[in-house]
Formats: sequence, C-alpha cells, structure tokens
Amino acid sequence: MRHFINLKDVPAKDLRQILIDAKKRKQKRAKLSTLQVDKDIPLKGKLLIQMFEKSSLRTRLSFYLAIKQLGGGAITLRPNELHLGKGDESLEDTAKILSIYGDGFMLRTDNDHKVDSFKKYLSIPIINGLSPLSHPTQVLSDVFTVEEIKKKPISKLNITWIGDSNNVLNSLIAASVKFSFKLNIGCPKKYEPKKFILDWVKNNNKKIYLFNDARKAAANADVIFSDKVISLNDKVKKNSKVKDFEKFKIDKKIMSFAKEDCTFLHCLPRGSEVKDEVFKNNQSKVWLQALNRVHVQKSILLYCFGKLR
Repeated sequence: MRHFINLKDVPAKDLRQILIDAKKRKQKRAKLSTLQVDKDIPLKGKLLIQMFEKSSLRTRLSFYLAIKQLGGGAITLRPNELHLGKGDESLEDTAKILSIYGDGFMLRTDNDHKVDSFKKYLSIPIINGLSPLSHPTQVLSDVFTVEEIKKKPISKLNITWIGDSNNVLNSLIAASVKFSFKLNIGCPKKYEPKKFILDWVKNNNKKIYLFNDARKAAANADVIFSDKVISLNDKVKKNSKVKDFEKFKIDKKIMSFAKEDCTFLHCLPRGSEVKDEVFKNNQSKVWLQALNRVHVQKSILLYCFGKLR
C-alpha cells in the first residue's frame, strides 16, 4: 500500500513514472468528453472518500473527475457532519470506518499531525490534498505542466518562485531535489523557508538559491511561480504582510529579467501578488496548470491503488 503525503517521501523514479503515465492518459483522452471513462477502466468499482477541512475548488473538482474518469466513484465528507472532532468518536475509529467503506482517502487539512495519525490507523492509502506543510499533488502536477509547455525535462530548466514561503513552496523545494532542477526563491528576508526545510535540502546534497530581491530571483528564469501572499487562514497582520511584499509583486518589469519566453504559473486563487498585465497575458498558463491537476491526480490514484503501469 502506497500513500502520497509529501514529495520528499516518494522515490524520484516513482514520481517520474506517475508523470509518464499522466502524459499517456492525457493524450488518450483527447477525443473524450469530461465524464467519459478511460477505456481501460482501471479503477472500476473503487471508491475514493474525500474530506475537506479547508476550502477547495480545484482539488475538489480535479479529484472527483480523476476517480470518475478511471471508472471509480467519490464521496465527499465535511468534518462538521462527522463525529470526529466532537469527542464522540476517535480518529482511530474513524479511520477504521473509512477503511471498511472506501478504497482510498484524500484529506485536505489544517493539521499535518492529523495526516500522520490517519496514515497510522488507515488500512487504505491516504493522499494529502493539502496540509500546512505540503501540497504535493499541486506541485507534481505543476512539474507535469512545465515539461508539457517547455517540451524538455524540468532538470534542464531554471525555475523561480517569487512570494511567500508556504506549503506549495515547501513541495516545490522537495520537487527541486527529486527532479534536480535549479530553484531560485525571491522573498523578503523574514519570509524565507524554515531552517528544517533548508537543512533537508542540504542533507540531500542539493542547493536552492535565496534572494531578497525579486529581480535577481527572476534573472534568466524559464518559469516563474507564485501564490497568494495572504492565504485564507493566515494568522498575520495582513496589511503589514502585503506591504512587506510590495516589491515582490510580479509585473512586466520583473518578468523582463527572465527569459523572453518565460512562463508564469500560479496555483490559484490569486491575490494582489501578480498584476493583470502578467496574469492575463500569453506568458501565463494558469488555466492549463489547473486542468492538468486532473490528469496527474489520476496517475497518483493509480500509484496509490497499485495499478500504475
């Protein structure tokens, strides 16, 4: 049984195999409509149980379509509809019930410890749909999108992140180690990645490059990533944080330091961290990026269900 919780815990060869499978499946779906099932119906009769403790649009829709296109089904649970967390049923007992009824469990949570606890008690695979420290399904899909656009392995590209150090960046850092690509990070000094993240990179004999100047971070970039500076549950002085990132707002000037054909990507939803002149121009591929979540998550499901070939 394979879980998908953090990119750093998945072997690089397995991550590459997921991407290879996703590419094949996307090509084979070119003439199929949204709810038509893949011809090999690899997950016929399988049920994915989803639980969202945080708001979700792309993760919710993409996982629903992913399991449906593979021939299975999905049911979505809301935490306030369960006994879990109200003192009526332990997490261990909830996990055992999920294991009885479902074949896989996707959790989007505000607590990394909860992911680890479910992993301990589940007898079915768990997929991390987002947690405070990690967003592995998003970033693996982003790697897929980058390689699709640039038509070359990401290891041959210069990747830049401009914005806050958050769960998406943590997973992008893990991806930079697994796929061996150069990663520049541009953010204010006090918003740099946590020491334990940087130590993990160092312990894996890799290096990322930190800049407190967005222009320097963007220099010679093939792809520039960003994310919302103020997230939904960000417990900070929001006006102060927005001010701190004022010089990191992505506009045409910052993009001009990158390569001429530089691609802009954003996992959405967006805020004030990118101007329309970038977000809405031809360099921006955010809608393709969102669509590809379905294709990659299908192959992640197959990986966890032991059906990846």
